[in-house]
Amino acid sequence: MICDMNRFLKPIRFAKRNLTLSGALLLAACSAEQAAAPLPPEVIAVTVSVQPVPNIVEFPGRVQAFRTSEVRARVGGVVLARMYDEGSDVPAGKSLFEIDPSELRANDNAARARLAGAQATAANARQDIRRYETLIAEQAISQQDYDTALAKVRTADAEVAQAEAQLASARLSLGYATVTAPIAGRVGRALVTEGALVSGTAGTLLTTIEQIDRVYVNFSQSSSSMLAVRRDIESGKLAVPDLSRVEVKLVLEDGASYPQVGHLDFLDLSIDLKTGTAALRAAFPNPDQFLLPGQFVRARIQVGDRPDAVLIPQRAVQMTAEGATVMVVGAENIAVIRPVKVGTPEAGQWAILEGLKPGERVIVDGLQRVRPGQPVRVADSNPMPAGN
Repeated sequence: MICDMNRFLKPIRFAKRNLTLSGALLLAACSAEQAAAPLPPEVIAVTVSVQPVPNIVEFPGRVQAFRTSEVRARVGGVVLARMYDEGSDVPAGKSLFEIDPSELRANDNAARARLAGAQATAANARQDIRRYETLIAEQAISQQDYDTALAKVRTADAEVAQAEAQLASARLSLGYATVTAPIAGRVGRALVTEGALVSGTAGTLLTTIEQIDRVYVNFSQSSSSMLAVRRDIESGKLAVPDLSRVEVKLVLEDGASYPQVGHLDFLDLSIDLKTGTAALRAAFPNPDQFLLPGQFVRARIQVGDRPDAVLIPQRAVQMTAEGATVMVVGAENIAVIRPVKVGTPEAGQWAILEGLKPGERVIVDGLQRVRPGQPVRVADSNPMPAGN
């Protein structure tokens, strides 16, 4: 009976020993975890300082040819030939189209004949008046006959003048049979072909010439933005120099900068009722004809300097639907999210217009490991160098 009890109690004693051992191991593991608690994430921060920052304003815009000429038919007729290469550069006066001049030449000949007849009539009337002058002196004819002859001379002179005008008009129309380029520039594709009937009365459009060795860039600014700039100037937040010759730079669609610098040459003094914007225009040299009419660009204008702004690396700014934010190292090295007002990015940096104070530390590296309210370890905190 005693042996049976021992066999029964032996597994219980073994289970107690295992339970005691498991508890000891668990307590040891918890102590190890507490001893190896993770350190706060390491970040790199910069200490911001106030410095003058160029106030760059950026606008989307479109390129426009410096001059555009629509080449239209000024006389009617059938197009005989196209005399230029489509898409080529042509000088002013270059022959572009030839319109059948047959009818126009006939009109010119008819006008010449009318002029000759009028001149002959006028010459005959003058001979009569010379004879009448001798006869009127001898009182061989009445004064009325002399006045009638004098009136014929005046009438004949008027007919000569009218015939001369008709001849000049016929010659002008005959000259319009050869359509020439009114300006120098790049000529577009032909809108008519040989054999097409064109109308001078309707002014049939033949082609278009665009002068693009210089170009305009058209853009607009909202009335609210204009008011904000004026308020900043009045409050001293924005130091603006002489605006008589404002430089404008272009950023192309691929992000590259256009090498030529333009200047603002037009500012509309009224606000468009439909868009609520004011139209602006800048002129740019385009010697290589790199910019083309209709091309999309971004115009960057430096409207003075902001003396109390800061620059921070662009990677430190996070853009959200609510706006731009940065992560600041606050008291006791706690990460704090801070909304900021940014200007225009320049050379990999953001101009911070509002939201940061001198001496604050902004996290620039390690943001992916940081959460707001979490302690951090600052591995480096260097001041931002002025002008960078």
